[in-house]
Amino acid sequence: MAVWIETVRSVVSPWECDVTEHFTIAFYFDRLMDAASTIVRALGLPDAVGSSRRFDVRFVRELRTGASFHILSAPIALDEASVRFGHQIVDSADGEVAAWVQETLDDPTPPLTPDLSAEIGRSLLPWPGPAVEHRPDPATNEGLVATARDRIKAAELDATGKLSLSGFVHRFTAGCIQGLAAIGATSSYMEAERRGYSTFELALRITGWPQIGDPVLVETGIVHLGNTSIRFVHRMCDPASGIEYARLGQFGVQLDLDARRPAALPERIRTAATRLLVPLASQGG
Repeated sequence: MAVWIETVRSVVSPWECDVTEHFTIAFYFDRLMDAASTIVRALGLPDAVGSSRRFDVRFVRELRTGASFHILSAPIALDEASVRFGHQIVDSADGEVAAWVQETLDDPTPPLTPDLSAEIGRSLLPWPGPAVEHRPDPATNEGLVATARDRIKAAELDATGKLSLSGFVHRFTAGCIQGLAAIGATSSYMEAERRGYSTFELALRITGWPQIGDPVLVETGIVHLGNTSIRFVHRMCDPASGIEYARLGQFGVQLDLDARRPAALPERIRTAATRLLVPLASQGG
């Protein structure tokens, strides 16, 4: 019988929270890595399945220090080119969903056998969460600015020997903070004004896997600037060749840390942010 499987049960530790005083997105992905591995094994797939991966995340409520939570996972779509899983990150205290995640594995490697495809097909469940909004990417990489640069370390690898999901996302988080500082939303501003940047939507696409010791560069641009909201696009690449490993679309708002509500961006920050705006490939999507 097709059912949602509990793949993670955990808590939010104090050191896993950020300056916005809630669960850091990289640690969400640390637990999602566990959930993804568990559901893959439950269905008889190898851990290394998929030549590329995409995670579409919609955050709907905060998890803060001390919160207990669990993840429910199930396959939700299947075709010849991809398999998609749904993950519900649930507040264990009240049963409310804190985040909805769709994970897509493209071009499974090795390819799914007919028997395995049939088994996954029998396990498919309807997706009860919000539909994914596919937003346009920048028209080119021109205009993106360097926001993180370092090398891959052995401690960042997962059980398959690849860079972990959290290893990718920690660097994108650094890119976000560097991007905010570049437009005047510095740590001193955040502290004095009791402001933070709160992400409500993420689209992570991984298409390559850097190895231990490889240098990596994160470049960042702004593709949307609203009254309270900013959407960043970050790309991780090889700094010598420019070959892209991963890309993250990050949509969030300036948060009033006391009221826990969106707050308008000051005009000086909006003005500075326009210098990081990059054109989109199209206005649709």
